[in-house]
Amino acid sequence: MKHNFGAGPCILPQEVFKKAAAAVIDFNGLSILEVSHRSADFVAVMEEARENVKKALNVPAGYTVLFLQGGASLGFLITAYNMMGKHKRAGYINTGTWSSKAIKEAKGIGLDVVEVASSKDKGFSYIPKGFDIPEDIDFLHFTSNNTIAGTQFKDFPKTNVPLVCDMSSDIFSKEINVADFDIIYAGAQKNLGPAGATLYIVKDEILGKSTAAHIPSYLDLAVHADKDSMFNTPPVYSVFVANLNLQHMLANGGVQAIAKENQAKAELIYKTIDENPLFEGTTAVEDRSEMNVTFRLKDESLTDKFNAAWNAADLVGLKGHRSVGGFRASMYNALPLSSVQVLADLMNNFAKENA
Repeated sequence: MKHNFGAGPCILPQEVFKKAAAAVIDFNGLSILEVSHRSADFVAVMEEARENVKKALNVPAGYTVLFLQGGASLGFLITAYNMMGKHKRAGYINTGTWSSKAIKEAKGIGLDVVEVASSKDKGFSYIPKGFDIPEDIDFLHFTSNNTIAGTQFKDFPKTNVPLVCDMSSDIFSKEINVADFDIIYAGAQKNLGPAGATLYIVKDEILGKSTAAHIPSYLDLAVHADKDSMFNTPPVYSVFVANLNLQHMLANGGVQAIAKENQAKAELIYKTIDENPLFEGTTAVEDRSEMNVTFRLKDESLTDKFNAAWNAADLVGLKGHRSVGGFRASMYNALPLSSVQVLADLMNNFAKENA
């Protein structure tokens, strides 16, 4: 058995994999890969997936759930276009690579961007706190979890300004109050399903209110809301598997149960890092991510030896992002605690052998 700590496409429950694989052969007499997205059977899947998102996150009335394409990278542009208001000015909290890219896209369509806070001064190793949020901005954007730096917002910003959040890497990992946000968007491939779909949870009040001179049809959330996520051919397989995962989640205690499991995994691995004489964490302790654990060897001459050890133990994806180095253990929802225990035992044994 391989233990998948990769930061990209997610691990999913085995039950979900089995059902998804079976549907490739036979969904309704046809493969899910060839079924018409306009067929009654798939329309039912899309509707159930959207409803299951609402159940899982307790989405209140007045919000629309959409499954689109393009990943969060297109979401940077979509959210900026749709949230452009009377000020044509937006606030961004810069906590790493993805928020930096979101800032670039917002500037590219003519928004006056105010970087209200940044952790760039320390290599994005912490979450900024105690900053002022201007009132004369159309929205405040932040990234809830930073996959590369390994930091995560434990408390969301408190403001009367509309909030927009990229939750690609920690959505469904803990309970949230959706009513605090005007737009939540997230690529599916971390905690929801396979790559291809992007989830949007949008407050109905903002739809069609953009002051942009022109929004291309595909980037207009009002267009997608009007077509129930069927403006164009949706990512059929990704939505189908996401719905299987949502079904599994809801049948096994929902987000509340997942949050407890994620806390246990994070406590185990961070305790291991802190007590191990050979390793150290790379982020501020109070801002450590439960999804992406970043750490390094105190003695880098042991790197090749540790790489060989975790590869031999059938651990996958522990190499840190190329921009920061070190190691990264991504622990998305479906990664079992037992896999984290394997990593912890490996690190402890490595320390005994190389102290």
